[in-house]
Amino acid sequence: MTTTNPAPTFSGTDTVLNPASGEVAGEVHWTDASDVQGIATGLRAAQREWERRGAKSRAKVLSRFAIWLGDNRDEIEKLLIAETGKSSTDAAQEVPLLIMILSYVIKVMDEAMAPETRPASLPMMRIKKVAIHFRPRPVVGVIAPWNYPVANALMDAIGALAAGCAVLLKPSEQTPLTAELLSQGWKAAGGPDVFAVVQGAREVAEAVIDNSDYVQFTGSTGTGRKVAERAASRLLPYSLELGGKDPMIVCEDADIDLAAHAAVWGAMFNAGQTCVSVERVYVLDAVYDKFVAAVVRDVEALEMGSGEGKHFGSLISDAQLAIAERHVNEAVAAGARALTGGKRAAGPGAFFEPTVLVDVDHSMACMTEETFGPTLPIMKVSSVDEAIRLANDSVYGLSASVFSRDVARAKDIALQLDCGAVNVNDVISNLMCTTAPMGGWKTSGIGARFGGVDGIRKFCRQETVVAPRTNVGAGGNYYHNSLKALARMNGLMTRMALARPRRTAK
Repeated sequence: MTTTNPAPTFSGTDTVLNPASGEVAGEVHWTDASDVQGIATGLRAAQREWERRGAKSRAKVLSRFAIWLGDNRDEIEKLLIAETGKSSTDAAQEVPLLIMILSYVIKVMDEAMAPETRPASLPMMRIKKVAIHFRPRPVVGVIAPWNYPVANALMDAIGALAAGCAVLLKPSEQTPLTAELLSQGWKAAGGPDVFAVVQGAREVAEAVIDNSDYVQFTGSTGTGRKVAERAASRLLPYSLELGGKDPMIVCEDADIDLAAHAAVWGAMFNAGQTCVSVERVYVLDAVYDKFVAAVVRDVEALEMGSGEGKHFGSLISDAQLAIAERHVNEAVAAGARALTGGKRAAGPGAFFEPTVLVDVDHSMACMTEETFGPTLPIMKVSSVDEAIRLANDSVYGLSASVFSRDVARAKDIALQLDCGAVNVNDVISNLMCTTAPMGGWKTSGIGARFGGVDGIRKFCRQETVVAPRTNVGAGGNYYHNSLKALARMNGLMTRMALARPRRTAK
């Protein structure tokens, strides 16, 4: 039985298989890359009316879409499991996350799109009214990954639609089916023709970049570089959420059971296929043995399998499984020990046993390269300073976590870690904080998603309008004035501008 999808043709129609069972999940009709320009042109035309509706009117459409997601959650999750091999536990997270994001965006989008006034920089400029207007970019291209094909398809698209943009979505070619269902849901909720899905691989993704006014990409660092290069050739703005190798630090005063539970869930959820999953752990030597024992206990209780009653499902493909397999095999060959798992599961499907690795170090790929699989390498350290140094010894910088009963101490450690977000006594929770930006440092990305009203404004161009309060003073520097009048004006400007520096310098 074939359990992974055969090489697609990317023309006509292909069958999509469940990577856990090999059963047919559905069929996808691939988009011809030459058709993307016409689709984008249609979106661009529809976007003008969508923008003119205003934030309050758009909020009503987004509210109806949120209700549709809730009403059709079971159907969405059934298809999600079929095309990814997820467990029901994994699949159950995506629709609620989107509804949560929609609920927040609906609440703040009117504020986000309202013009913002700015004060005068100097007393002499008080004769002017300064306002910043947020004008949506016509077409936002969203290139989404396969690990969360529902959540990642829409978590950025929601902000763009709220801003008044049209969205051109290209889901991963490995998980094309749920995007089509979401598109149907948008129409069923009364959404206008400002949301379109195109299906394909590299050529279609390139066409999306070439026909968009902003690109949001989520995926690997390698592909992110290619997206940035193509976007840069058009001076096109973009935001990239890329790979991670997220560290966890467990201090000697940590709640060990809590830390172990968090590490196992953070590493194994969605079979480890999460950008902010726990990919490496540094534990102070005083509690190392106790922590490892608690982790092994928790991992041995996990049930792996697709669908109902399982903790986590299959990997997306044999290719992804091979990465986890290589990292584990190379580590063991170099002296590491696998306390659980360590190999591909018997039987059909792209399943890899949940694996706890110890006696690891930074010479091993399992500690330096993104695994994106159900593995948990744990390293003993002698001090917090060593843990911080090792945590920062990475090309990635997406997120991290610190466990200590002393929250103030944990916050201090957090501010020494080179990454976009740190969770104290928790993991992955920053992904739920839509009021705060989610972005990576170093090769983990450029820009951020979410961030309160900024998560909507990121899809806009800023337009400054400077209007007079009065005509008094207008034209003081125009050429029609005498040279003596211009000299007096420039002298006055200089004296007024220097007033604050002189006071501050004393």
